[in-house]
Amino acid sequence: MLISWGCPVSGVWADPVSVTSFAMRAEELGYHGLWTFQRLLVGQEQDLAPVYRSVLDPLLALTYAAARTDRIRLGVAVINLPYVSPAYLAKQAGTLDVLSGGRFDLGLGTGWSEPEFVATGSRPNPRGKRTEEYVGVLRTLWNDEVSVFEGDCYTVAPSVMAPRPVQPGGPPILLGGTAEVALRRAGRIADGWVSSSGATLPDITRGARLVRRAAEEAGRDPDAVRIVVRGVVRAGRRDDAAPLSGTFAQIRAGAERYAQAGVTELFYDLNWDPLIGSPDADLRAAADRAEEILTALAPAH
Repeated sequence: MLISWGCPVSGVWADPVSVTSFAMRAEELGYHGLWTFQRLLVGQEQDLAPVYRSVLDPLLALTYAAARTDRIRLGVAVINLPYVSPAYLAKQAGTLDVLSGGRFDLGLGTGWSEPEFVATGSRPNPRGKRTEEYVGVLRTLWNDEVSVFEGDCYTVAPSVMAPRPVQPGGPPILLGGTAEVALRRAGRIADGWVSSSGATLPDITRGARLVRRAAEEAGRDPDAVRIVVRGVVRAGRRDDAAPLSGTFAQIRAGAERYAQAGVTELFYDLNWDPLIGSPDADLRAAADRAEEILTALAPAH
């Protein structure tokens, strides 16, 4: 199982210095990838966790990190696809892939926040058809000499998008979702599945099994399908229901449980730690805590 890191995009540590310094340090320590997430805004009446209250744009943060790194992969988990047209995201993702030398992974979700749907003039439904068409548009724009797509949700007239992404076929596409139909879709049409922050270990075990079974039924190699998990780290106090909590030894042991569940990549994400990812946290204390955890959980250890 590959071990990756959550990029500083939420709260007090989401600043230029932290984005670049933690990206460079994670690369130095041997972490495989650097992951972000998307949150556009918070409705005035929404009661959401501190992690969602102040969030950098995920693609811009990754582009900023890409300029100061050479090897570490760059992923977003996830972009909510109804918020932006697939042609526009294809250009953004392709550009990031070119500028990073072919290091970008694109996670896609369908969204859940009503104020964000309203603000973007979008709607998630029909979720299945919208997702499948979206992936189809991305792939034709990244791969075909002349791209064309005619669907119920999206249309692309015969056209050409250049430059092409560096990675053959374009950036790998990972799909989110928790319903069985969404998990099976990830195995059938995507390069893998990315879990939500609230997924439990049993959720992930079930999800990995369903994704791989769907891939096999579709004639694909189930072992080639990626299972990427956001690992919410709770360093310090142990909670037996949270595998990545407690001492660093307990957290590393918890990570091994994810590997046994079939996870191919786990990224430790401190944006969900209120002492780090809250906009009200102390910046110096947050940076010191994050540096300690980053170093202690590095793959080399």
